Amino acid sequence: MNPESQKKAEQFFNNIQKGIKNTKNVEIIICPPFIYLAKLKSLTSKLKIGAQNCHYKEKGAYTGEISPSMLKNLKCEYVIIGHSERRNEFKETDEIINKKLLAIFKSKLKPILCVGEKQKEQMITAIKSQLKTGLKNINRAKAQDLIIAYEPIWAIGTGNFCDPNDVVQVNLFIKQTLSKIYSRKLAEEIPILYGGSVNANNADSYIKIGKMNGVLVGGSSLDSSEFINIIKKINKND
Repeated sequence: MNPESQKKAEQFFNNIQKGIKNTKNVEIIICPPFIYLAKLKSLTSKLKIGAQNCHYKEKGAYTGEISPSMLKNLKCEYVIIGHSERRNEFKETDEIINKKLLAIFKSKLKPILCVGEKQKEQMITAIKSQLKTGLKNINRAKAQDLIIAYEPIWAIGTGNFCDPNDVVQVNLFIKQTLSKIYSRKLAEEIPILYGGSVNANNADSYIKIGKMNGVLVGGSSLDSSEFINIIKKINKND
């Protein structure tokens, strides 16, 4: 729920656009609160816009919820699904996330599916279950538009970021799991991001050492200068 006003959201957004004029090798997706989506979309042609969540129903009496078709009508392209805060604070299960993914694909949006463990030793069990149940009944054709974001819950907002050398192993395990669900070829094509205490000092290491395709930036994205530095470092090392 940041920032607290549309004025600040616009200022932040415009600062980013000015700061990344010379970046060519990075795809940047901004996922603001719902109430800023339409305005921010109208301010850009370069940055891509996504939502932080959605419901699994297209319409109906679901007070306070937003449907995938509503997001599509706002010209959103992406939706974050299964973020650890949604799983923990709002008790979203893998089954609920699966329903959301099916609805998102039906509306021709691209999901950013978050997976991750609460404690390091739970990684294999947690991610395997999250992927297997979350991707149930989602075929290869749909999965081509899927993005996976690995966010170890123990690292989020703690400053205790995951060692990039350990991330390599997680990357490999995610690809192996996706290979079993789909195929090795598709598993290699699905982008995998790292999220968890990402900042300008460690972001590029998750690309170079961790072999990730990008990063999911949390707290650092609230500082436009820091966020721009993250983008520039990744762009430089791409």
